[in-house]
Amino acid sequence: MHGLHLTADLHDCQCAMQWLTDKEALGAVCLKAATAAGLQPVGKLVHGFPATPQGPGGVTATVLLAESHLCIHTWPEQRGATLDVYVCNFGGDHSAKAHALMECLVSLFKPGHSERNELLRGKVAA
Repeated sequence: MHGLHLTADLHDCQCAMQWLTDKEALGAVCLKAATAAGLQPVGKLVHGFPATPQGPGGVTATVLLAESHLCIHTWPEQRGATLDVYVCNFGGDHSAKAHALMECLVSLFKPGHSERNELLRGKVAA
């Protein structure tokens, strides 16, 4: 159970609008980024939401990892996104890979500002 959970709430994203609205593009970049970070994707589910009177619809992208998961939710009408990267460290410490994946995704969205958190989960008794 021991693992690392990273979150980021991204505001005023200056990225191309495709990263906030295009489910195919976002799903593909999630797989590529996870693999580049040294993690092992084992499944993917991406959903695009319809436009509303407030603007274009956002995207929810989830990548199941052998190590746990990556999840992104976008709000294009607010130029915002939330990111979750969770890795379990069973059999090896994947923390550096989780940080690398998070940095790659944050740089993709180019936020004007962000709130980031790090939580150690399931601590194993010594």
